Amino acid sequence: MDLDALIQHFFETGDPATLTEAEYELGLERLRIGFGVEREPGRKFALWTLLDALGVAPLPADAFAKEPALKAAAEDYLSAAFRLERFGPRDDDA
Repeated sequence: MDLDALIQHFFETGDPATLTEAEYELGLERLRIGFGVEREPGRKFALWTLLDALGVAPLPADAFAKEPALKAAAEDYLSAAFRLERFGPRDDDA
């Protein structure tokens, strides 16, 4: 999934920084609904990662309660994101 296309679709702009608070909240609501109704696992995971990037994702156990593989992938994603945030990229990752 293309991040720019997702932002354009849910927030109706290519630059969310230009949105008012109400417009931003409406975009978040659209994104949450999109996540809730999505059935294709890859797309659902992509929407969840966008929710996480925006700081509003449900916990993996809640988001993927009926999908153990996606729950595990989301937990791995959060673990990796935490390590990257805490320790930064390793020299061999360059």
